[in-house]
Amino acid sequence: MKFTSVSLIRANSYEQQSLYAALKILLEPLGGMAAFIKPGDRVLLKPNLLTGSRPGKECITRPELVYCVAQMVKAMGGQPFLGDSPTFNSAKGVAKASGYLPVAEELNLPIVELHSKRYQTESQEFQHLLLSKEAMEADVVINLPKVKSHSQLILTLGVKNLFGCVPGNTKAWWHMEIGSDSFRFGKMLVETARAINPDLTIIDGIIGHEGNGPSDGEPRYLGLLGASENVFALDRAIVEVLKVDPAVVPTVTAAREIELCPDLTAIHFPHLKPQDIQILDWQLPIKYIPIDFGLPGVVRFTLKSLFSRLMKERVNFPHAKEMT
Repeated sequence: MKFTSVSLIRANSYEQQSLYAALKILLEPLGGMAAFIKPGDRVLLKPNLLTGSRPGKECITRPELVYCVAQMVKAMGGQPFLGDSPTFNSAKGVAKASGYLPVAEELNLPIVELHSKRYQTESQEFQHLLLSKEAMEADVVINLPKVKSHSQLILTLGVKNLFGCVPGNTKAWWHMEIGSDSFRFGKMLVETARAINPDLTIIDGIIGHEGNGPSDGEPRYLGLLGASENVFALDRAIVEVLKVDPAVVPTVTAAREIELCPDLTAIHFPHLKPQDIQILDWQLPIKYIPIDFGLPGVVRFTLKSLFSRLMKERVNFPHAKEMT
């Protein structure tokens, strides 16, 4: 049996020196940052920059984590840059509102907006995906999600965080195209993650966001960090930490269906095992929001047509029938 490694540790502070030391311990079983970065590599750091309008709600990746990871990349001779495509506002706008600018200025860390390019994928159902060319063309992608509940997808972890590499109107188009089918939405997210294929995922679980996420929930201290080369394995481990049934998480179910997500018995845990740090009372959403936000069919069709036209004008986007 081939094992994949997921490193889980306790971490209780975003204080710079403490967090840096924790990250070194976290990554040591994976070969340290040196296993992922060569001198001169262009390295995309992809945090969760959902919104800058919820200060104190802990619904974004903390800038302290990005700061320490960027330092580690630079120490290996890499050239980190930060990128995301928030649904509302720009990456720079959300980064500014979320306290990222001091980090960016101190480390000379560029904050880039993501731009679409169409890529062939392995999936027969999703044969072409519009993805960030900045992510696809980076030498290394380091995925930096937050542990959060999600009112549409139950949990948003490493796989869902890569939906931020789907720029602009394309995200809205997918919501309209898929309608209320959360499992199919999960399959699209899995194919997006498979195409981007992050080299390393480090999940921010020191303070998570529970309840009606991705932004209307509440902060929850968890005191953990997780990392893996395999984003699907890491998500599976965190689902186990939170004691959530994997069958109700669309991204995990979709990844298991095509054998991208390993069973727990095929995951090597060099530090802590999920049962060592389990959270028994993690709060899932108490309200469910459909993938298409419950919009009437005629409204959804109109918006889908509008988004398709806008995207086609910009990147020669194929008609919906070519993608499904």
